[in-house]
Amino acid sequence: MRGPAELADALPYLLGFYPDDSIVMVALHGERTRFGGRLRLGIPADPSHWPDVSDQLADSLISGARKRTDRLVGILVFLCKEPAPGESGRDVKERLRPLAQRLRTACGALDVPVLEALCLSNGRYWSYCCPDYRCCPADGTALCLPGTSVMAAAAAYAGMQVRGSLKEMESRLAPRTGRRGTDQEEALDTAASELLPQMLRPDGVATVHRATLQLATAMIHRFRQDTPAGSNRARDACDDALITDAEAATLILGLQDRATRDRAAEWMDGPDAAAALRLWRALARRCTGGYVEHAAAPLTLAGWVCWSTADGPSARVALSRALAADPDCLFAQLLHRAINEGLDPEPLRRCLRQQRDETEAAAGGGTATPGRRRSTKRPAPSRPANTTRSRGPRGGTGPRPRTTDTRRTGKDGDRSRQ
Repeated sequence: MRGPAELADALPYLLGFYPDDSIVMVALHGERTRFGGRLRLGIPADPSHWPDVSDQLADSLISGARKRTDRLVGILVFLCKEPAPGESGRDVKERLRPLAQRLRTACGALDVPVLEALCLSNGRYWSYCCPDYRCCPADGTALCLPGTSVMAAAAAYAGMQVRGSLKEMESRLAPRTGRRGTDQEEALDTAASELLPQMLRPDGVATVHRATLQLATAMIHRFRQDTPAGSNRARDACDDALITDAEAATLILGLQDRATRDRAAEWMDGPDAAAALRLWRALARRCTGGYVEHAAAPLTLAGWVCWSTADGPSARVALSRALAADPDCLFAQLLHRAINEGLDPEPLRRCLRQQRDETEAAAGGGTATPGRRRSTKRPAPSRPANTTRSRGPRGGTGPRPRTTDTRRTGKDGDRSRQ
């Protein structure tokens, strides 16, 4: 990077989204000043909190960056804030100047300099470090149009994707409001009143567990059969139309059981992952009114699927909202920490696959969970005693007639899978 303009243009590509209303800090390492660890936090509304927040952010980023083998040479600071009504970008820059200065002081106290501090607002940027008005004028410098810079071309070539702004990503997970929110809350009240008597019956918990997974299986199949197009908002609206208030209420309440949620986490890869992610997002939007805390389960599942499918930015947003809904959600805590530490999700995926296989083996192998990876070697299916099947030559590839639905474990449209 050769100056503030290129740094400002690179920010969305460093994070995978544009960070509205955020403090972003990026560590630089080694002789070639490579980008290293990065950190984002919403700008505190109360300026009295800025000193403590600055100290904590500097300590967190620098202590983590120093664990690397190469030398930490500096920090980049970005303050991203859109103007309030009647305010200009230059006003925002001046209002946030004390925060920028406090961040620079906090990093300097830990013997790491802030090499550049930028304010990004209203399509322009200002430098807090450069005193030369020839390159950093008082009215700021216009940002490059999205997709028109050298950085955008390099990111596209490397397969990097910017997923819009942070506000846009969070809006996809925000609860319903207005009349639709009221209707969903009433459906949740009705489902809760029906669920409690079921739970009190002998074997009631197991019955609800099975019913929830069966309904989730049917919903994932329904979502796979109808893939929407268009903008994110249009696709989410189509997904919302695929599930009724009563179905959403049943799933939301059923997923509050940890064992049920853990089984649902097995839909994390393969052809069902995209449909599962759409379903978890739709359920998160249905957790409205007095059921906002219930969103932690579908949000955590959404974050897990995003991480499992290499979408770290979306995973962080979903898990942050899950922890805001329920700070004590252990699954969300563990996933959020794993992502921030740069761990590989494959060991957890392997564990979930093994758990799924063991569960199916204990059940007799008659059903399969959506999302299961298909083996290249076809296993011999179990044959019920009352099933007759015409047999062709050994190794034949022609179609064979079916006489029972239990055979349909590998096709879309199968509703017998657990």
